Amino acid sequence: MDKYAILDIGTNSIKFFLFSIENGKLTTIIDTNNISRLGEGLLKTGIISDEAMDRNIEALRGFMKSAKEENVKEITAVGTMCLRTANNSDVFLKKAKEELGLTIKVIPGEEEARLSYLAVLSTIGNTDKNVVVFDTGGGSTEFIFGKGANLNNRISLNLGAVHPTEEFLVSDPVTNDELKKMQDHMMDFFSEKITEKKADYLIGIGGTVTSMGAVMHKMVKYDPKIIQGSQMSLEEVKRQIELYQNKTIEERKQIPGLQPKRADVILAGAGIINAIMEIFEIDSFTISDRGLRHGLMFDKYLR
Repeated sequence: MDKYAILDIGTNSIKFFLFSIENGKLTTIIDTNNISRLGEGLLKTGIISDEAMDRNIEALRGFMKSAKEENVKEITAVGTMCLRTANNSDVFLKKAKEELGLTIKVIPGEEEARLSYLAVLSTIGNTDKNVVVFDTGGGSTEFIFGKGANLNNRISLNLGAVHPTEEFLVSDPVTNDELKKMQDHMMDFFSEKITEKKADYLIGIGGTVTSMGAVMHKMVKYDPKIIQGSQMSLEEVKRQIELYQNKTIEERKQIPGLQPKRADVILAGAGIINAIMEIFEIDSFTISDRGLRHGLMFDKYLR
């Protein structure tokens, strides 16, 4: 029985997926994340700070230790938005190689979107309808447009949860004016960039939607089986926006289902989802617990 590990290094978090494959059958051993904030301050400086680099190297070190303990055959590491855009991403990539022996492949936004679509095919099932999958991360939001299992178009937009938080949501708790400015900015941005606005089936993936799903279910201990396939209404998204706006960041950390490290960026993440649903004129979407790492696994080991 061979074991493999995948590391997905994003703007806001590192996701670690360790699994075995035997006779073409996948068994998940570890599927977790560390909200290690590689892109903290990137908007203002254009670079990854020394503190963020050190913090993420340590997070990777811990995951690689787990991989070694499980005797994995191969580790695949990919980097997304933050490593695509930071002016000094080469420094981080070199540091990871020299200190950890880890080679990180930085993938384009379109490849990220393709892998994300592969990841949610199991969620969609057989359909001939227009499918739109969105993945809102820390630094970008990916959209994948398809018809059933056929992927037709994919776009990666440079708007995630971190930058609007730093740019608009400066008060604690957030003021009505700050929230409105952020939401207006998001609506303008996505309305202009998204030209195909037809979705029979809207599916959300990534940490923001799964966290909001956990909050919806008041989930003290995260259970992917409950999250996978859950429906979230526009009404629930707006309820959560109000919930987060009316609490300080410290108070948000006490909300059942919300990872404390996600407390500062969750309002912007919810704002992005609200904008997406309004632009597509859809009143509910399906949450998928599958993400880039699952798509990469499928693409590399099970196709």
